Amino acid sequence: MGKRALSKSYSISTITALICEVLLAALRPRCWPRTVRELLFKQILFTAVDAFGLIFLVAILAGISIVTQAQVWLSRLGQSTMLGSMLVAIIIREIGPLLVNFIVIGRSGTAVATELANMKVRLEIKVLDAQGIDPMTYLVMPRVIGIVISVVCLAVFFSAISLASGYFVGLAMNVTKGEYSQFVGSVIGAVSPRDIANFLAKTIIPGLTTGVICCITGLEVHGSVTDVPQAATKAVVKSIAAVLVVSALVSVLTYI
Repeated sequence: MGKRALSKSYSISTITALICEVLLAALRPRCWPRTVRELLFKQILFTAVDAFGLIFLVAILAGISIVTQAQVWLSRLGQSTMLGSMLVAIIIREIGPLLVNFIVIGRSGTAVATELANMKVRLEIKVLDAQGIDPMTYLVMPRVIGIVISVVCLAVFFSAISLASGYFVGLAMNVTKGEYSQFVGSVIGAVSPRDIANFLAKTIIPGLTTGVICCITGLEVHGSVTDVPQAATKAVVKSIAAVLVVSALVSVLTYI
């Protein structure tokens, strides 16, 4: 048990240290040459832009599912005006950031871990070192920052689509009454500064953690091609666990 505890504490300290190093490097203009900026844009393109279709579909289905489950209770209570507040509480506070993080882990986290693991197996990391190129600046930083930006943008997009689909489904099921402007007003009124802080914390912190975990797991591979798929699986499992822990901690610290 002591060995496991020490291993876990070392892993957490390594992840935290690398997150701090990535943030510090991102603030230095000299760490953003053209090649690094290109990697950042490619990471955002793959993680965010290419995922818009999937996020759009999941967001619509999430809005439909939530309103379908909520309409029975709202009809019994006669509180149809509460739909906006309920959607804010469920989508913006919890479901939106969580589902987006899971999708990003499944699509991009595995890709990052696999790509870096293959580079490690093919000794490309040593070639970069021999050329005087810092792997942290060239490989890790743009991928982590790209994942963070993508998670925040996708979570905003997911929340907007889910709220819109929830409104129109509620209107069709006679749960929502009134104009769309009234619904938007009720949603805006239900969003507090704590909700915004909670939303940002549940997108930025898990994005940083996911990116760093996937990079570390990929770079830890030692010389065997068979270790690459294991690294991808390990990265997904660790990232999902980290997202769940961070989400729970942020909820407790924000609302209790």
